[in-house]
Amino acid sequence: MRPPRPFSSGAFRFAFMLASCFALGSIGLLLTVSHLTDRYITEELTDGIETETDILKGEQNELGERELIHAIDRHARAVHDTSFRYLLIDQNGHALTGSLPRTSGVPGWQRITVTAQDEQGNHPVSLLAKGTRLTNGWLLVVAGDLQDSRDLAWQLRRFTALAGISISLLALIGGLAVGSLFLRRLDETNRSIHRIIHGNFSERLPRFGLSPEFNELTDNLNRMLERIEVLMEGLRQVSTDVAHDLRTPLTRLRHRLEAIQHDASADEIEARVEGCIDQIDDIIRIFSSLLRIATLENGKARANFENVDLSGLLVRLGAAFTPAIEDDGRSLIVTIAPDIAVLGDRDLIAQAVTNLLENAARHTPAGSTVRLDLQGAGDGHAARIVIEDNGPGVPQEDRAKVFRRFFRGERSRTTPGSGLGLALVSAIVQLHEGTIDLEDAGPGLRVVVGLPERP
Repeated sequence: MRPPRPFSSGAFRFAFMLASCFALGSIGLLLTVSHLTDRYITEELTDGIETETDILKGEQNELGERELIHAIDRHARAVHDTSFRYLLIDQNGHALTGSLPRTSGVPGWQRITVTAQDEQGNHPVSLLAKGTRLTNGWLLVVAGDLQDSRDLAWQLRRFTALAGISISLLALIGGLAVGSLFLRRLDETNRSIHRIIHGNFSERLPRFGLSPEFNELTDNLNRMLERIEVLMEGLRQVSTDVAHDLRTPLTRLRHRLEAIQHDASADEIEARVEGCIDQIDDIIRIFSSLLRIATLENGKARANFENVDLSGLLVRLGAAFTPAIEDDGRSLIVTIAPDIAVLGDRDLIAQAVTNLLENAARHTPAGSTVRLDLQGAGDGHAARIVIEDNGPGVPQEDRAKVFRRFFRGERSRTTPGSGLGLALVSAIVQLHEGTIDLEDAGPGLRVVVGLPERP
């Protein structure tokens, strides 16, 4: 048995695919956040620059050109949410005030880079600037610092990337944990299957316990194994019983043929050959019954199911059996509830009832009473067929065996039969998903067949 390999298991592969999806989603989220952040900050900076430009234009219109220069100096020293830089150029191209380089003095929007100095030394600073021509021909340039927006965008990108990596790693770790747990349960199941393969049909699969779906699957597989165990036991029983029960008629047939070969006169040959033929017919009937039971057990006969008027069918069977049972010195009492119908095979139901009636008549002494009753039922069954007699009954220790193929109790070994009649009845009842029970009639035996309601 191979040891568990979590990293190559289907569960871990699924977790890896899930983690990859999270990683791809995180990358997409990172790109989206970066784009939206840049756009938002740029729009905010653009609005701030335009607002600042409008304020300075208003002061120039109200206070005059000279006061505009003082106003720009005041704004440059003031503390704002956004750090603005300025440049004011007259109509002759001379810089009047401001800290921006002269090269930025062009109308319209532009991006410029300037050198700033701080405690860490000189470093480049990216600015977004707008140049506006005033009414007197001067050029006013207002610029906002993009570095803060870039720092914020970088922080957001880093946070998103770290979150994506963390989620992907958690998915992988979770996949490894789930995969390991799944493989342990699967390894237990494989060990059970291994024991079943080597002949231990009483072994059952352990429940996964991971989810109701897995538990339901395990329960269904165990029910299937129980059914297979029953069928295998039946096959072993049939093999043993066929070898045992056919041995006697075949031996008898061989002795008859030897007698014909060595001792029979011409006048005796015909009679002895007829006896051999009868013996062969009995053997053929046994095999035909076995084949019929096997056909019923595979369930294919359900294709012939139809609505069956069970009341009418049992009335006809009772009328047909009454003369034969009375001729043997017994009586048959038939009590049929009207208007009861089931879904099933008419001929098979008739065969099962016929076998039960014949069995009751064969194993009861003269003067016995046999009853055939059909009752409606409210316990999940559409009908209950009851065949009852007041004969010797069946010993309690034999009641679990009478439906086995070839089983014959001590009392029935002196009567004709192959021990397949009740096995055929059991197969027919199982085909109809019904129940069959043996009860004590005090005295006698009561056989109760329950047939399910129509769907």
